[in-house]
Amino acid sequence: MNPENRIRVVFLTPEMAPLAKTGGLADVTGALPRYLARNPEVEVAVIMPLHREVRKKNLPLKPVFEQLTVDWPGQEKAFSVREFQADGFRVYLIDNNRLFDRDYLYSRPEGDYPDNGERFAFFSLAALKTLQALSLKPDIIHAHDWQSAPAFAYLRHRPAADGFFDGTRLLFTIHNLAYQGLFPPDLLGRVGLPGHLFNPEDLEFYGQVNFLKAGLLYSDAISTVSPTYSREIQTAEFGCGLEGVLRKRSERLFGILNGIDYQDWNPETDPALPAHYSPGNLAGKSVCRLELLRHFNFSPDPVRPVVGMVSRLAGQKGFDLLVRSLDQLLKKELYLVILGTGEIEIQNLLVEAWRKYPDRLGLKIAFDDRLARLIYAGSDFFLIPSRYEPCGLTQMYSLRYGTVPVVRSTGGLKDTVFEFNPATLEGNGFLFQEYQTGPLVEAVSRALTFYRREPFWSRLVENGLGSNFSWEKSAEDYLNLYRQMLSWPAARFS
Repeated sequence: MNPENRIRVVFLTPEMAPLAKTGGLADVTGALPRYLARNPEVEVAVIMPLHREVRKKNLPLKPVFEQLTVDWPGQEKAFSVREFQADGFRVYLIDNNRLFDRDYLYSRPEGDYPDNGERFAFFSLAALKTLQALSLKPDIIHAHDWQSAPAFAYLRHRPAADGFFDGTRLLFTIHNLAYQGLFPPDLLGRVGLPGHLFNPEDLEFYGQVNFLKAGLLYSDAISTVSPTYSREIQTAEFGCGLEGVLRKRSERLFGILNGIDYQDWNPETDPALPAHYSPGNLAGKSVCRLELLRHFNFSPDPVRPVVGMVSRLAGQKGFDLLVRSLDQLLKKELYLVILGTGEIEIQNLLVEAWRKYPDRLGLKIAFDDRLARLIYAGSDFFLIPSRYEPCGLTQMYSLRYGTVPVVRSTGGLKDTVFEFNPATLEGNGFLFQEYQTGPLVEAVSRALTFYRREPFWSRLVENGLGSNFSWEKSAEDYLNLYRQMLSWPAARFS
């Protein structure tokens, strides 16, 4: 294909794996451009801040611009641009030591950086200036989460005088609606956005500036990370106060399920595992199970099932419900192993439970990728009791490793886990609806009734291993959305 005819897509994101990561957003923005770039119809670039975490990796970063400036209130603020060549696409890094050379991406242990509003407004404005300096005019700017949303406010309300971005379409992806970027009203003036935007029809939100609203209001289309979540966020229960805005834009709101990288997450080759296995030969999974039991000092009981959890230890992830359910769950013949870090109160409650049930509850409060992979491979069941879950990736990892998920029926969990039917032998897991102890415990009990009972168990594992949530399909879904957006009337930003 003629390079001039390719769809030129530029991602704006505050993080991207493997350069800098705090969560699933980085996994998406690291994988999706790579898969899109494999299509000759697409040209992809990514723009993100040059965080200290990136510097510490000592990657080969090529200088692009040493001294660009943006028109910032009261001064011209300078930044540099570095380039990293990723797998099939370029990453442009906005370099400003004062704003981005910090120990953490967004917050210290005691709380968010107080200047996050200025930091990410500057990133957004600098990203637009970088595109102009590169003469890189996108067909699509695909911005992710509140940290990138100010770019759309600048395009709509402080456009480039030369019309550089005329015809560019704007896509905004919500990864988690609960994180909105809320700041005092005077922030608008401090970042060079018009004060009249502080009204309920624009960026005002209960007396604060809401950066996420810029992505919702000023984009041509909105996507979120699963079809069910795209519907849930239009309700009061899941809308986080923005359900009205989202309902108004429902015709331009799309739910596209995230994927996972089936090359990276592969039990046939994963270097973190003590033994490899495949759908045709599951012997290695038993080796992983034994190693997992040894890791937590459990006896190698071949009969008692292992239920795994790898998660942020937070209320959103259902740990308040789990803690209330532990006494009932741990009366059952099972081992429960939990890995993660998070809210101090939940961590303390889990430690207390571990002291009470040391012979059946395994707990490690840490981030440990190697152990996480062993839990995915060595567990028999994988428990995800989330209060809400925009997409979720851990259920996809568990299915990829032949581990049966037990999940709450919400968001992306509902779109990827399907109740097992013993009559037809269809389905890949077990679900519960109400966010209460009884339904959670009942779902686990229901799952346990099929453990190692044939033909049910073999078929359950086989169905999970046969699930396909790879990025190929998700990337094709995004490409179709880009094509659809390009068929719409073009906007002018001048």
